[in-house]
Amino acid sequence: MSLLLPLVVFAVAGTAVYVAGVYLSDSTDVLAVRWGLGGLALLAIVTNLPELVITTSAALGDNLPLAIGNILGGIAIQTLVLVYLDAVGVGRSENLTYRAASLTLVLEGILVIAVLIVVIMGSQLPGTIVFARVTPPEILIVLLWVAGLVLVSKARTDLPWHAGGSPPEAQSEPHGGAKRKNAAGISGVTASHAIAVFLLAAAVTLVGGVALERSSSMLADGIGMSGAVFGATVLAAVTSLPEISTGLTAVRLGDYQLAVSDIFGGNAFLPALFLLASIVSGQAVLPTLTGVDIYLAGLGGLLTTVYVTGVIFRPRYQLWRMGFDSLVVLLLYGVGILGLVSITAT
Repeated sequence: MSLLLPLVVFAVAGTAVYVAGVYLSDSTDVLAVRWGLGGLALLAIVTNLPELVITTSAALGDNLPLAIGNILGGIAIQTLVLVYLDAVGVGRSENLTYRAASLTLVLEGILVIAVLIVVIMGSQLPGTIVFARVTPPEILIVLLWVAGLVLVSKARTDLPWHAGGSPPEAQSEPHGGAKRKNAAGISGVTASHAIAVFLLAAAVTLVGGVALERSSSMLADGIGMSGAVFGATVLAAVTSLPEISTGLTAVRLGDYQLAVSDIFGGNAFLPALFLLASIVSGQAVLPTLTGVDIYLAGLGGLLTTVYVTGVIFRPRYQLWRMGFDSLVVLLLYGVGILGLVSITAT
């Protein structure tokens, strides 16, 4: 009975965050089209707004393990979303990476891996190397993310490769076309109405994110699970639900590149939240990373590497409606979670 209340709060808050995430995405599409916004940084922040709120709340409540687990575990689980999109969204027609293949996606995947490498390196530095509450690697992560956005944006318009790095038989829909179609589908929505929906959904996400963080702490304690593991699995899965909705919309509108790009872009942004956590909590976060956290960072990098390879080689083989790369990612994630359990059990 002691777990009933936090369980109900967790379920209600998770549902609210999911619904709000859908409205956030739709209103962002409308505003991006109406105002001509590029949307790379904006979309990364919007789609990861639940993680941003949870990180802030956890840092204020001195619950950094939950925030760290949610950030690093979220990368692995959000990568797993691509498996679902491949099997359910694309289905038997073609593999997701075969249709989405683009050198721009390779750059985005490399950015995710590079940011995770800095996370792992930063965790090994002494906690005494702190300037204004933060460590140099935390600042470097943010700078690396910004530089990556600039390079990716440049690659989409001025990449010195044939057809912008797109292979034969890739998607015919221009990257970002799903946003325009989605905005056109709700063309009766005015900009002022979209802003109102955006602000309301953001407010719901704010309240829901705080409720998720507080109830997660109680549930983790109640079932004897560490905050890092709970944040990396259950909480990360709940906060990844909006990505499933937006990804399915993009895939069904023929914008496969956008579906993959949203995941890679969001994953590259998540480690930037370490800087926020350090500033809010008043202590450097990266030096406090444990073996479990480093393991999760490695798992996220490994899964990303598989999909980057899939984008390059474009496998056409399918099993259970999934491409070979998606199948490998699914198996690696399952093995990775078993390894995570064994680490925490010792």
